[in-house]
Amino acid sequence: MDETLEAGVVLVRGSEAGVAQEISTGRHHVVADEPVAAGGTDTGPGPYDLLLGALGACTSMTIAMYARRKGWPLTEVVVRLRHSRVHAEDCADCETKEVMLDVIESEISLNGNLSQDQRSQLRDIADRCPVHRTLASQIKIQTRLV
Repeated sequence: MDETLEAGVVLVRGSEAGVAQEISTGRHHVVADEPVAAGGTDTGPGPYDLLLGALGACTSMTIAMYARRKGWPLTEVVVRLRHSRVHAEDCADCETKEVMLDVIESEISLNGNLSQDQRSQLRDIADRCPVHRTLASQIKIQTRLV
């Protein structure tokens, strides 16, 4: 069943048959799944892979747009990301001391004949991408049944 989605809406559909999910946004379709070892059929990236992909894509786009606007000789951006959960024993902002903290490690390679100052500025710009800002902010997710 194809539904016309308004801009900014993502539709995710799954069934009782397995873990795989069909993701639609506009005219684009992606499958999310889990590896076989986690009970999936490995027909697509997992949810955290998609989350990291969104952050990496936004980071790369933001860096490239900034470099183009400045006329800098950036030829390629490569962003490598990893998600993990660590035990945070001394979390000053946490209500309890027994807490897991999500950590996203991001390594950025900048290719092109860039000065050290340009590289440094582009590194700073990386943290200003909209997805990074969203993930680093306090997020409120409102869920309702319809």
